[in-house]
Order: sequence, then structure tokens, then C-alpha cells
Amino acid sequence: MYLAQEIINLEKVDKSFSGIPVIDNLSFTVRRGEILGFLGPNGAGKTTTIRLLNGVITPDTGRLTVAGFDPVTAGDEVRKRCGVLTESAALYGPMTARENLLFFAELYAVANPARRVEELLDVCGLLPHADKKVAVFSTGMKKRLGIAKALLHQPEILFLDEPTTGLDPEGARALLDYIKELNQRFAVTIVLATHLLPQVEALCHRFIFIDRGRLLAEGTFAELADKYLTTLSLQVETDLTITGTEFRGFLLEKSTPGFLQFKLERKEQIPLLLKELLATGPVYSAKIIGRDLETLYFRIKEEKA
Repeated sequence: MYLAQEIINLEKVDKSFSGIPVIDNLSFTVRRGEILGFLGPNGAGKTTTIRLLNGVITPDTGRLTVAGFDPVTAGDEVRKRCGVLTESAALYGPMTARENLLFFAELYAVANPARRVEELLDVCGLLPHADKKVAVFSTGMKKRLGIAKALLHQPEILFLDEPTTGLDPEGARALLDYIKELNQRFAVTIVLATHLLPQVEALCHRFIFIDRGRLLAEGTFAELADKYLTTLSLQVETDLTITGTEFRGFLLEKSTPGFLQFKLERKEQIPLLLKELLATGPVYSAKIIGRDLETLYFRIKEEKA
């Protein structure tokens, strides 16, 4: 559960570099306490948007507010309330994990730096590795340390820019589980920018899709799926054999040994179809296919083209 109060707001923001538009009339909001999936292909403008929100660069036109402050005129106040994890994480390899965090804690003027560093090493699961040089860390450990660094000053908002890049599936899953735990434990608002859609489908409360700096769509998965995935496919495991393209009024998309796949207009048809199938023979399992975040993204992109 998360609160609906807006903590980030963009209104008609534009940004160009050397005359080339990178952000184009972009407007969206982020709600306090949510994990927002900020999604789009490489080059969509995700990193540029994060830099705008942190006051690192200024917009050409439009208005931004972050935690009640304008990043253009109150960048220091914004950065006090935000933590950022970039792809590189900007850590020092010859230094240990503890030394890295102590260095940045002093830089950020963190109160009780030694205690805060110990807390974060523990929270991030790095306490056993605290005195190892970062140069020998795995990519996953570096990502965790980068998040610890971003949390040093207890920010309200955490920006994660492609956090799973370079991780194997197991490492990516572990990191995403950790991100979920941070959100639940500390109620920190998280903006997670990525192009790896399957990884974040179950993690985020809401999603924003952008491409070429433009907003394509925003909402929860259920809201977006109901709007853009107007039909669904149901795969049924069964011994039944059906000839033709229809079964008692239901469209048969595909038939393979042991499986039947039906195209339905709405999910309310599922129990009706299963009732008809069960009256004819055994059904061992049924699952909806093609109703996932990646399919949703491409459907939205097709409609917005």
C-alpha cells in the first residue's frame, strides 16, 4: 500500500541538446511511497529525466517539482532529499566498502557517519564484506553498495538508473527483491528506470512508458492492460482434441498435442470456457499468456506510432 500524495511532478518539460529534442513535452507525476517503473528503450530519455529531476541540468521549458522544491532554483534542497544510483555507481575500487561509505558520508555531511555506515552495511547485506576492496566485488555487490551510498543521507526519493545492468538473472532477482524490501521497510519512493521490462513487472506499483522523450502511457499494470490489451489468450492443458477454429462459440487460436489455445474478448469468459471444456473432458491447467509488461509496451507503442 502506498500514499497517493504526489512527491514528483513534471509539467510540459522540454530539453534539447545541440538542437536535438531529447525530452518532448513530458508530463507525469510520482506518488509518495510508490515504486514507479520508468520504462523505455535505450535513448528514450530516462537518464536525462533523472538528471533534470535532480537539478543536474535545467529544462528548456516546463516546470518540475521534487519533494516540494524546484530543481532549477533549489537544487541543493532537492539533492538533500534524493539518492541516485547510476549504472557506474561512482565507487572507488582501491577502497573498501566501509571506506567508500565513510568517504561519501563525510562528503554529504551525514550525522554520526560511522553509525550510519554500519547500519547500511548491515541493511545491504555487506557487513561480512565491509573491509574488502570494492575492486574485488561482484557486479551485484557493487550495485548493493551503490544503493547504500545513495541511502547515506536518508533520502525520501531513490532514483535507480538501470540497476540490473550487468547482472545475471539470479543477481538481478536478488537486487530487485532488495529494492522491494527497501520500499517496504523505509517507505522510500523509488523511481526505477529500465529497459528490461520482464524484470520489474511484479515489482512496481505503477508504470510510465516513454519513447524519444515523449510520454506514451502511465498507470498500473491492470489499468494499462485493460485499456490496451483488449483481448487475451488462454492456454489450456488437456487431452481433448478439437478440429476447426471454434469450440462452442470460443475462438481456437492454436492446437498442439496436449494443449489448446483460445482467444477471448474478456477475462470474464474464462470460467465459461473452462466449464464447457470440463463438460467434455479433463483439464489439467489453464493460464493466460501474452498479458505481460513487454507485450503491453509493444501494443502501446503500436497504438501511439
